[in-house]
Amino acid sequence: MRRYISSALNVIIQLSRLVDGTRKIVSFQEITGMEGEVVTLQEIFSFTQTGVDKEGKVRGRFTSGGIRPRFVEKLQAYGIPIPHDLFDPGKVYET
Repeated sequence: MRRYISSALNVIIQLSRLVDGTRKIVSFQEITGMEGEVVTLQEIFSFTQTGVDKEGKVRGRFTSGGIRPRFVEKLQAYGIPIPHDLFDPGKVYET
């Protein structure tokens, strides 16, 4: 069953409800295959909470794991432009 699931899905997006009551993507992972009976993943982006602002909204940042996912070529084939530096681990996306 795990093998069927790992071959049918490309990504897993994890949402969490944060302390301010909002929901936010906290992890974006690509399914890379199987190792024995274990589905293997690689994290593409993750969210780290850095604090709460004056209005009580969660502040944080998204960072890349530094790995260019395999599905990027498929997106580009469909004409969806992907910036080359999007997966740069030194680049931080603040929220």
